[in-house]
This record gives sequence, structure tokens and C-alpha cells, in this order.
Amino acid sequence: MPARNNLYIFILALGVFGILTTEMGVVGILPLIADYYQISIAKASLLVSMFALAVAISGPIMPLLFSGINRKKVMILVLSLFLLGNIVSIFASNFTILLLARVIPAFFHPVYCSIALTAAAASVRKEDAPKAVSKVMMGVNAGMILGVPITNLIANGTSLEMAMLFFASLNALALLATLLFVPSLPVKESLSYGTQLNLLKKPIVWTAIATVIFISSATSGVNSFIAEYLESVTNISGTFLSIMLFIFGLASLLGNIIGGNLLSRNPIKTTTLFPFVLGIAFLLSFVTGGTPSTMIMTIFLWGVLFSVGSMINQYSMTLAAPEAPDFANGLFLSGGNLGITIGTGIGGLFISGLGTQYIVIGGILFLILSLCSILLTNYMIRPGKQLTGIN
Repeated sequence: MPARNNLYIFILALGVFGILTTEMGVVGILPLIADYYQISIAKASLLVSMFALAVAISGPIMPLLFSGINRKKVMILVLSLFLLGNIVSIFASNFTILLLARVIPAFFHPVYCSIALTAAAASVRKEDAPKAVSKVMMGVNAGMILGVPITNLIANGTSLEMAMLFFASLNALALLATLLFVPSLPVKESLSYGTQLNLLKKPIVWTAIATVIFISSATSGVNSFIAEYLESVTNISGTFLSIMLFIFGLASLLGNIIGGNLLSRNPIKTTTLFPFVLGIAFLLSFVTGGTPSTMIMTIFLWGVLFSVGSMINQYSMTLAAPEAPDFANGLFLSGGNLGITIGTGIGGLFISGLGTQYIVIGGILFLILSLCSILLTNYMIRPGKQLTGIN
């Protein structure tokens, strides 16, 4: 049974890896897309911003609409849509078709990811749920971080069409594995739309949403400019820069395991200490950013904490609304994408106003806000003892 369960969780992780690679992989090939379709970089970037906007809009809505349908059927539907969209992208004759082929499936992105997180947690004992979720989150973070350099490598080594074929292949593999190995997953207790929406009346849900937005803003406000930081502050480029980014990616995968274990043991302490630890890491980079040898350790720490932050976000959101895990995960995805938008925008303002080194100040400001929302959430939770592991 454990081996069968591990295969099940691996397939869920593979599915989210394929979807997140489809979303973020184009970041590394935007110049190639701009040249291919003879458009500006700004217009090409719509492939990223419009995708993220679709996810942010559909995050709270689509998981709600599909909450009563057999989860295996929904996963097959979403993977099929992403596969079709990527096949269309391979042969897209103009940029408009390419944009539509990406944005339409993007609206279903939160459905698959929320189901994958919920299904992973439900497949194990309650106390082991964070560890199971961490394995799926590993697929999320791998798609966000490793998908970019892999796609760039394929596109530069072969062609733009081959990069799109890579996206399609990942989705096809996940679809085939789901069809063959994932059992039927009927929803045993379907909640009405009204019941799920009523969760928004709970103050703790809103403090959890605030935590997701603030932590995502803090991490993305710095990590979105990691290459620029290493080039302009640490003064490294070329192969060494690629190695540093690879270190960050590996560290993020390790962070999923660490985050899952910490949250299983003591969720209150983990969430409360996180802003302090990440704040110290940001200050360390501010002081030692010009020294490559020191930044290797700092970048590794950034990567680990990036994933731990994602785990805390997902954990906080689902535990604020345990009655409707799919809806809660949809809110997590929506809040996370909103945080990415806000954090990246503020980070850009710090770069243009003060310089690249000062993006960590913006990150620290968001960490202070996240600490406030975390403490408020903890205050609400303790009397009711709603968090797993709190006695």
C-alpha cells in the first residue's frame, strides 16, 4: 500500500510540475518568442502576466465549481486542456493564437493544483498530511524554478517548437499516468456552493489570505530579481550565474521536505519564526551581497526558505478552512499569484528608486506585515485549538 500511495503522490507531483512548467517555462524564452513573432518583449511578456491573471481570477471560483465532480475526471479534463493548448502552441501561426492557447487552459490551473494538494493530504493520516503535501509542492516549485532553465536550454539548443513540445510531453505523460494508475476519486461529501462561500465570513480565513499574500510578496519581491541581483550586486555572470540559479533550485526542492517536517512537528512555532529567519537571510544578502563565496550560502538559504514559505502559505490556508479544502487551496493559489504581482511590482520600484541591492528592504517590509497576520491568526486559533498538533 505505501508503494502504491507513493506512486499516486508522484503522479500528482508530475501533473503540477507539467502545469507549472507550462506557466513559468516561457519566462526563459521570451526573447526567442519576441523574435519569432516579430513583437516587442513587453508584448511577449503577456504570455506570463495574462496567465497569472487568469489563475488569480479563477483561483477562488473554478475549484468551487468543480468541487462536487469526481476528482480523477477533473484531473483528466485539465491535463487534456493543457496538452491541447501546448499542441496548438507548437503550430501557432501568430502571437494571438499562442496567447489564447495559453490563457484558456490557465483558467483551469487552480482546479488541478487544488485537487492535487487536497488528494495528497487525504491519502495519508492527518498528522502526515503536511509531508504528503510537501511532495506535491515539490512539483510546484520544481516547475516554477527548474522549468525556466530547462526550457531555455531546449529552445536555445533546438527550437522554440521543441520547447513547446517539451511542455506537451510533460502534460501527456501526466495524463497517461493518471488514466492508468490513479483510482476513481468520487467526492463523498459534496458541500454546497453557499456553504463553501460562507467560509469567507470567518475572520481567520481573511488573516490566512493576508498571510499568503504577504509571504508571497516578500519572497517574490526578491526572488523574481535573483538573476539581476547576482549580476549587478554580486558581479557574477555566465556559467557561474547558471550554477548559482541551479543551487537555488536544488535548495528549493530540499525546502519542501524541511517545511513539511517542521509543519508536521510544530506548525505554530514554524509559522511564527519564519518571518524572522527569512528576514535574517535578506539582511545577510544585503551585507554580504558583493562577496560571491558568501552569496553561495545565502542563495542556498533563499531557496530553502522560498519553499518553506510556500508550504506555510498552503498549510495556513487549508487549516483556516478545513471544511472545504479544494476551495481553500483555490484561495491559496489566488492569494499567492496576487502576492507575486504585488511583490514583483514593489521590487521593481525599489530597483528603479534605490538600486537592486535594496529589493531586500521591500521583502523585509512584507515580512513584518506577514508576522502581524500570523500572530493574529495564532491568536484566533489557540482558543479553538483548530490547528493540527496543537493541544
